[in-house]
Parts: sequence; structure tokens; C-alpha cells
Amino acid sequence: MSELRDFKCPNCSGALEFDTKSQKLKCPYCDGTFDPEVFNEGTDFTVNNEEWNDDNIIVYSCRSCGGAIMADRDTAATSCPYCGNPVVMTSNVSGVFKPKKIIPFKLDKKQAKERYKKHLLNKYLLPDAFTSEAAIDEIKGVYVPYWLFDGRANARMWFDATRVRFYTEGDYDCTETSYYKLFRAGSVRFLDVPVDASSKIPDELTQSVEPYDNAESKDFNTSYLAGYVADKYDVDVAESRDIANSRISNSTSALFSSTTMGYDSVIPTSSSIAITEGNQEYVMYPMWLLNVDYNGKKYTFAMNGQTGKFVGDLPSDNGKLIKAMALVFFGITILGSLIQFILTRL
Repeated sequence: MSELRDFKCPNCSGALEFDTKSQKLKCPYCDGTFDPEVFNEGTDFTVNNEEWNDDNIIVYSCRSCGGAIMADRDTAATSCPYCGNPVVMTSNVSGVFKPKKIIPFKLDKKQAKERYKKHLLNKYLLPDAFTSEAAIDEIKGVYVPYWLFDGRANARMWFDATRVRFYTEGDYDCTETSYYKLFRAGSVRFLDVPVDASSKIPDELTQSVEPYDNAESKDFNTSYLAGYVADKYDVDVAESRDIANSRISNSTSALFSSTTMGYDSVIPTSSSIAITEGNQEYVMYPMWLLNVDYNGKKYTFAMNGQTGKFVGDLPSDNGKLIKAMALVFFGITILGSLIQFILTRL
């Protein structure tokens, strides 16, 4: 037996979904709206389920229509493929799998499509047929599980630097190079360093849509999941902590390097960065995922469901690329000839 949870309208029993504009649960039938907090976390219902022949798949029975809802064992929220009834697998968002905080969606599916179209604008190397022939195969709002980590980096870094001065002395053009040894030391505190806790979404994609504003996070409530897809974490806290420490170390190195301005060259020679680990917290962040089919290949795009930051790789037209390179080469050749002509006239 497994626990599912859905959210029914108290007025008409329609299936409620979380509305990004009102930040409330909304009924698509009677337009009733309700605060997420009014739904008691204890109103789950138990449904029969049968094990699929795949060890990772469970089949649930939809309470509304009786249809089969297939989901893997990590799925925390989904919807019935037959009637669209949103459901939450409460066992995957309870106990150790219950997030502490959640950032609700602020942008809806329509806005995600608009950002996708805007993403295609002014891309000179994009194939002309992509905008007309590429089809959005799937678009879904996903709550991605994250670990947030606190930490402090105590660092010591050494650099070799130079300053170069050019001057004229009599009939001679002189170059003077000064060499320096630089040393930087200090402590940097990091709060809420995010690490994607799902192995299903590439880290490059989740990191690209950062940052999220944790000031807008809410205490976790399953009603925020209504109408969206969600997974519990499948990357444990220890593995995620290693990733967070790597991000802290890289950020510390970049920060210290930024203090060596004013030199003509700066080369880091050695460093020592010790990280003191702090608290961790389990949260869920909103993300829109768009899968686009074009020319037999699938392209995945992602949008931050809170800020609207949009990322994704696009195909390029090799013919346009060659033309662009030819134009650059032609421009350099003309410029070089012009400079040579001017010098011969001096």
C-alpha cells in the first residue's frame, strides 16, 4: 500500500493546482482560490498499488478516474495521464525526504514558452528552419531537490606578478619589467551553497539557471506541488557536500584572484584552502524544462521558475558559420592592407 494525496476544491471538488500569479491553489472549474497552508498535511488517503515488473516502477490507481499512474520510486509529485488529476506521493516527501523549505513557482508555462521564443531571437548562426520546424515535444514544471550547505573557507594564496613600463631614452626604446611576489590570506563565509540532489538532471543545467532567492522560500507544504512534477533526492548529502566544497573552493580562489588587479600579468603559484563545514538543509527549487525535437535530435532548455533565467544549447548552421568566418578573415585582411598602406605613406 502507498499513500497518495490530491487536492480537491471545497466548492466543486475539482482538482486544484498551484497558481503562480496568486501564489494560491486555484480551481480551474469554479475559479476558487485557497491558501496552501489551509490544507492539513494529514489528509492523505491510501490507495492500492501494484509492483511493475521493473523494480524502479510503481503503478498507482488514480482516485478520480481509476486510471493507472506509473511513476518511479523517486517521484514525489505527478499527475494522472488520463484525467490530469495532480497527485503527491506523500511517502517521498515525508520523514528524511521531507524538504525544509520550498520556493514556489512564480512563472507559468506560458511565460516559459515566451522566454524560449525570446531565447531564439538574434541568433545569427541558428538554422532558419529551427524556429519554424522545431517542435516543443514536452514542457513541464519540475520541483528539483537541492541540498543547501553552509561553510567557511580559510585561504592562503601566492601569486607571481609583473608590471611592464615602456619609455624612450635618447635614441632607444626601453622596456622595464618589475617582478612581484603577492600573498593573500583571509576567511570567507558561505551560506546556502546549492547542489542539485537529483541525478536525472545534468548539474550544468541546474547550475546555469542559478541563483535562486531564498528570501522568498516558504515552509514546505505538499500543496505547493499540486500541478507540477517533483522528485525526492537520489544524491545523498555526503556526495553533495563534496560538490559544495568544490564550489566553495573555486569561488574562494576566484575571489582572492580578483584582489590582484593593477598588474600586467598575474599567475597563481600555490594555494591552501581549508573548508570548515557547517549546516545543511534540504529544499526544493522550481524549474521549467522544455524538450525540443529538431532534425532527429532532442534539445533541452531550462528556465528558473522563480527568476525566469533561461538557458539551453542551440544548433548552428555550418554554412552560416563558414560565411561568418570568411567575413572576419576578409575584414582582417582589408584592415591589414589599410594599415600597411598608411604606414608606407608616412
